[in-house]
Amino acid sequence: MRTFLTRRPRLAELITQLGKFGSVGAVAYAVQLVATNLLWGVVGLGPLMGQVLGTLLAIAVAFVGNRFWTFADRARTGFGRETSLFLLMNGVGLLIQLGCQWFSVYVLGLDGPVAQNIAGNVVGVGLGTLFRFFSYRTWVFPEPPAAVTVERTGEGSGADAPHEDPTAV
Repeated sequence: MRTFLTRRPRLAELITQLGKFGSVGAVAYAVQLVATNLLWGVVGLGPLMGQVLGTLLAIAVAFVGNRFWTFADRARTGFGRETSLFLLMNGVGLLIQLGCQWFSVYVLGLDGPVAQNIAGNVVGVGLGTLFRFFSYRTWVFPEPPAAVTVERTGEGSGADAPHEDPTAV
């Protein structure tokens, strides 16, 4: 497996990013779960407002983790630009979560704590997370414009040739 990944550095990089993204996401998810359930149960907020505030706390945790750890090797395009795009993409992710929450509560009539957690914190977060990972890699923390990769030109030849690969993952 190590040889396979050595020959495919882009795949190895993607796997590393997914691991880091997942770790940051797990911490942010824990923050969201605790916050939303406290806001619903202790503070008494409604399902959507509790979800919004809990998600905003998780977004702050996720920004710090992703900017300074997951995508630390990516080009820095300006704190303001990155923050704005990060918030915009998380807004879309939040709308995905809220759509799942809204559908569960107001269409299906499932408004108990378990149903709210499944709709907002499992299904909604899962779908929103897929969107977030794609958007962070693509728009928020992009690769440098002229990324040069090294590809092995022949099995066993040992010849390495740098080239640009715009279709690489």
